[in-house]
Amino acid sequence: MKILHTADWHLGQLFHEYDRTFEHQAFLNWLIETINSEEIEVLLVSGDVFDISNPSATSIKMLYTFLREATAQNSNLQIVITAGNHDSASRLEAPKPLLESSNIHIIGTIEKNSDGSINYEKLTIPLRNKLGEITIWCLAIPFLRMGDYPSVANASNPYSEGVTALYREAFEFAKTRMSDNQTIIAMGHMHTHHAEISDMDKTERLIMGGVECISATAFDSEMKYVALGHIHKAQRIGGKEHIRYSGSPLPMSFSERNYKHQVVIFELENEITSLKTLEIPVTIPLLRIPLKAEPLENVLVELQQLHDKNDFEQAPYLEIQVLLEEPEPALRYKIEEVLKYKNVRLARIQPYYPNKKESTSEFNQQELLHELQPVDVFTKSYQAKYSAEVPEHLMELFQQTLIDVNQTEA
Repeated sequence: MKILHTADWHLGQLFHEYDRTFEHQAFLNWLIETINSEEIEVLLVSGDVFDISNPSATSIKMLYTFLREATAQNSNLQIVITAGNHDSASRLEAPKPLLESSNIHIIGTIEKNSDGSINYEKLTIPLRNKLGEITIWCLAIPFLRMGDYPSVANASNPYSEGVTALYREAFEFAKTRMSDNQTIIAMGHMHTHHAEISDMDKTERLIMGGVECISATAFDSEMKYVALGHIHKAQRIGGKEHIRYSGSPLPMSFSERNYKHQVVIFELENEITSLKTLEIPVTIPLLRIPLKAEPLENVLVELQQLHDKNDFEQAPYLEIQVLLEEPEPALRYKIEEVLKYKNVRLARIQPYYPNKKESTSEFNQQELLHELQPVDVFTKSYQAKYSAEVPEHLMELFQQTLIDVNQTEA
């Protein structure tokens, strides 16, 4: 059977407040074309279908339009979707009654039996070949929250050991369903040990201070493939060709600007063959000017060289890096004036201060705010951010503001 693995679509995401519907629709159109041209039989989507737990009507319509068109054009296509940490597990599962007669399986929640044990039958999806014979059992396991996984007695790390126990028990359950010439694959949405991550992964994807990292040894060696989501950089885990993150189809931040966004395609009978990756076409590029921060005067000159407006729908997102000696109140205005007729979307202005060193602010001494005067807080904050004394004109403005506030309160 020929399988395509993807994840982390984040439908509905705003990129620095810019709507990305155009980009997401272009990806879904490309994905349908790829499913057709590659004659894909199974599509695996490993979590974070939506960017937020309460997605917009546009995002929901986009997903179900895709499902309808993909299955209409490929009557034998089987689709397995699991929930990620950005998805509402119950909301994602809500349409299941309408999909029960189709080859679309959506798994969001971990259901328990009357005795409190996990219902592994719900998580074990049979995948059939063109003759209607079951050839693969898929462990469709969504993002696991506290209470979803078994409790392990005397665990030093209840989360990672609980998740490992769940995958072990799910695998043992699937083995009871197996017959000759059948194999097992698994899906997951998690952070694994040694995964390479972006700045956004660091700030948004870690959920429990790092203790949620799962080892590749959690997946039984007899599992033929493990389709992972959660980390946006496509990569193998633990040096294993068959344990992979597909990565996100679109860059979620400027730190992901140079990622190769892709899907993974492979054939599976008793073993994996013909594994390859297909790079997803870039619809709207991310542009960084300059590549290394320079003084504002130089940056403005470089911005002047940009193309004038033509096709704003596909205009690049622009991040500007500028070197400043001190705060520049008119920074955004000066940049926006230059870009007024340029074919870019200003997404981010990143200032850098050459004198900034590791903060030595007295705030590190855990002073209580009520022990400090407003001018002390202002001075310490400024020094912590810019590693310099507050300029006289700024201090005069601050003092005047204090006077105005005090007069208003009086």
